Amino acid sequence: MESQQPLIPANDKPPHQPGLEVRDLPYITEGQLAGLQHTSPHSLELVHVFDKMKAIRGFVFDVDGVFTNNEVLVTEAGELLRQMNVRDGQVLKWALQAGFPVGIITGGRSEGVKRRFEELGVEEYYSGVREKLPVLQSFLDRTNLLASEICYMGDDLPDLPVLRRVMLSACPYDAVPEILEICDYVSPLSGGMGCVRDIIEKTLKIQDKWPEY
Repeated sequence: MESQQPLIPANDKPPHQPGLEVRDLPYITEGQLAGLQHTSPHSLELVHVFDKMKAIRGFVFDVDGVFTNNEVLVTEAGELLRQMNVRDGQVLKWALQAGFPVGIITGGRSEGVKRRFEELGVEEYYSGVREKLPVLQSFLDRTNLLASEICYMGDDLPDLPVLRRVMLSACPYDAVPEILEICDYVSPLSGGMGCVRDIIEKTLKIQDKWPEY
């Protein structure tokens, strides 16, 4: 049986496995893209996600399990410490500089996390959220965007309503099974290990908005 890749049809999801083809997606030329239409159904799914990435105008993310590895360090003083990937932070800056509004919707209330995103330039930060869909609508209203222009990345059950609503649903490799089953794009990277960088980099490269140095 042909092995499955992280990109799999949204309505019929077999178990996911990592694959190099996903990493090469930003480098597919228009000619190669046309050629994919005459190959396997899996390759056609790559074209489907490719087109969705072209339509994205804004990004929204969960925090725990996406920017972090789902673990917290509890100090003797009762503080909850999280570790984040520096490259995920850098790509948020590049997305904002390229004109993409970025929103953060989290159930947590960490002041340290809030300061981190403020330092990165994220203005749309929503914390202590139990129901994320109404907050997504607030983000859309404030940014004059549509759900059909949004990429959302989440990893757990509270993210399901938003993932079902947006244009491009994405998750880390280690998301819970219910999330893996419905997402358009499963990153080959886990939460806190660069999955945010992965989805933003692919989208910006496809739109020719990736920074040059």
